[in-house]
Amino acid sequence: MTSVVVENELDVRGLGCTLWRGKRWIIGFALLFALLAWLASMLMKQAWSTTAVTDRPTVNMLGDFFVQQQFLNNLDVRNNTLNLNTPAPTVMDEVYQEFTMQLASWDTRRDFWQQTDYFKSRKSGNAHNDAALLDDLITNIQFTPADAAHNTLDNIKLIAETAGDANNLLRQYIAYASERAARHLNAELKGAWQARSAQLQAQVTRQQEVAQAVFDRQRQRIEQALKVASQQGIKENRAPAISEALPDSDRFLLGQQMLQAQLDTLQASGPAYDLSYDQNRAMLGTLQAGAQLDKPFQTYRYLRTPEEPVSRDSPRRMFMMIMWGVIGALVGAGVALVRRPRPTSPTSH
Repeated sequence: MTSVVVENELDVRGLGCTLWRGKRWIIGFALLFALLAWLASMLMKQAWSTTAVTDRPTVNMLGDFFVQQQFLNNLDVRNNTLNLNTPAPTVMDEVYQEFTMQLASWDTRRDFWQQTDYFKSRKSGNAHNDAALLDDLITNIQFTPADAAHNTLDNIKLIAETAGDANNLLRQYIAYASERAARHLNAELKGAWQARSAQLQAQVTRQQEVAQAVFDRQRQRIEQALKVASQQGIKENRAPAISEALPDSDRFLLGQQMLQAQLDTLQASGPAYDLSYDQNRAMLGTLQAGAQLDKPFQTYRYLRTPEEPVSRDSPRRMFMMIMWGVIGALVGAGVALVRRPRPTSPTSH
């Protein structure tokens, strides 16, 4: 019988024996690559991250700001300057919206890093390198807004070189953004307070001018009727029984005595104002006293307080050592296969 030679046949047993004989190469390269990965991880910059979750503040956190802002909102409702068809946001919503705006602001992150010792200690003095470092630090603060569809809340993440720095810097940044938001809200409250005061002062002035005009017109009519009655010599009342319905042209029929009494009463009482005028005067007195700004109020509350992270984001040392160890083992297997003895081909006679 003739034996059939099969070319390209995979000799699993021979491959296993070859790899076993070259196990020193495999283990050696695996350990070498794992050691190099460990050394590389020691030289790489570390990255630790911590996360905070925030939500709207409570009423007691806002202090006097809540009372004064609510006063202005009620004043707008009274003056019908708000659209009542759509529900107005609450004071807490307005405050928290300003806080999240500052939290995600590029300028807020830049200004925060520029005043920290963390950035100052890493500055090299080179303008280009310092600008690149600042950009990297700005991107290390990541704000993710709430998503009702995925049932997530507002969260802020900060990455630093140590666990302690990540925790402390995130707390400092949130406090910095809150203080910045409170400063903007106080300035807006002060401006709105002055604007409402000016508007109400103009409204009170208009009411005074209207009342004075009505008063002058009434006095002029009585004085004119008194002059006619004096010229006609009418001292007693000659008007019909219902004198209230008298036209201005017949008012002189009331006689000099009654007209003089009406004139004296009108001058003694002065211009007449309605209830809205007294309310506006009282409100104006409150507004002219000025807004009592409460600077240190808190614009947020924690749902997850920042803490020191327990695991490093990068470099992932164990993962790198395992991955490069496997690569080293594959390289060692390749070396072992290359160094295997070649079978000698039979010589035909």
